[in-house]
Amino acid sequence: MLASELLLVALLTCLTMMVLMSAWRQRKLWGKLPPGPIPLPLIGNYLQLNTKQLSDSFTKISERYGPVFTVHLGPRRIVVLCGHEAVKEALVDQAEEFSGRGGQATFDLLFKGYGVTFSNGERAKQLRRFSITTLRDFGVGKRGIEERIQEEAGFLIEAFRGTQGAFIDPTFFLSRTVSNVISSIVFGDRFDYEDKEFLSLLRMMLGSFQFTATSMGQLCEMFPSVMKHLPGPQQQAFKDLKGLEDFIAKKVEQSQRTLDPNSPRDFIDSFLIRMQEEQNNPNTEFYLKNLVLTTLNLFFAGTETVSTTLRYGFLLLMKHPDVEAKIHEEIDQVIGKNRQPKFEDRAKMPYTEAVIHEIQRFGDMIPMGLARRVTKDTKFREFFLPKGTEVFPMLGSVLRDPKFFSHPRDFHPQHFLDEKGQFKKSDAFVPFSIGKRPQSACC
Repeated sequence: MLASELLLVALLTCLTMMVLMSAWRQRKLWGKLPPGPIPLPLIGNYLQLNTKQLSDSFTKISERYGPVFTVHLGPRRIVVLCGHEAVKEALVDQAEEFSGRGGQATFDLLFKGYGVTFSNGERAKQLRRFSITTLRDFGVGKRGIEERIQEEAGFLIEAFRGTQGAFIDPTFFLSRTVSNVISSIVFGDRFDYEDKEFLSLLRMMLGSFQFTATSMGQLCEMFPSVMKHLPGPQQQAFKDLKGLEDFIAKKVEQSQRTLDPNSPRDFIDSFLIRMQEEQNNPNTEFYLKNLVLTTLNLFFAGTETVSTTLRYGFLLLMKHPDVEAKIHEEIDQVIGKNRQPKFEDRAKMPYTEAVIHEIQRFGDMIPMGLARRVTKDTKFREFFLPKGTEVFPMLGSVLRDPKFFSHPRDFHPQHFLDEKGQFKKSDAFVPFSIGKRPQSACC
């Protein structure tokens, strides 16, 4: 009995000492790192966070500690930036220091620092520069992609007509359409809407994307070394990502067998040609692993974020029939009913443009952005961030900054219209981040 009591006292003493040491270390850093809630050993600030709504938890913490604070996701120390001013200072004014990529546990298990999105340093610079140039060569960001979009929109309309007015889940109708636009650039061809492999790929992308927003997904971010060994939905997410990688690898093998160096058909061909050109360069970043994972980055990001935004946009229009009616009126006036829309119509449709922007602002698809990492010891405001410190730029807090949006928590297209009803831009419109590594497909 006495031995048990002594053991209990010893354990409580050790636990108390660990808590006190953790608090002491945190206070020692407070003069350097931004302030924040005191973490517990091993679990950090887990008990103070709602893993289902992590961004909301960060908003509440910012109300106490200010727009720049430190939080611990398990043993992982994160500096969080809230509001337009703090995010802009970091990602624009000190872009080079904040240009590193932080961790993303669900994806890191597969990518491990390869590919354009999750790489760092010279690798990230080379892959991003190549990807942007190549995508532009194939029409992205230019009118050259307009025909691809128009063609795919035609297939979507036919698919809708085929439902004969029945109730449908639009998820895969929209993702098939969006994915085929990027597929035509990355793979040089589109998929048939009923292709079973294609539908399987879309389910894998949707499943792994949605998993990152769940409580289990957030636990993976906090305790990745433990969660990757435990049973649970994270194992299916890992399996889905591996299935996507295997599909891309198969596509690359097919392209290798039919490659004509003088006539690149798509992104994969262009990368393979660059691999041949740099095969004697010992420092090249153009090799098979980076090709497969960069292509997966483009395929995934080019599909999931856009299709999810479209799906949410349709929901908002259903909930706001007055807004939908105004869009219809503008479409009828500018485009009519006998032709497809063109890129040049955009300048004549300020209300539709404002609604599209407001859908992205209000939808807030990536509220915490992708984690950043400072590339060197960095002075930020009155704080000191050691090299390698991870940073969460809270994009959602920028998109709801009351200094820029009069009704930040409401769906309000007038946020992007001036007093004359013309479209106006906003510096706080950052649905995919800002700075050197925006969250586009080539981030």
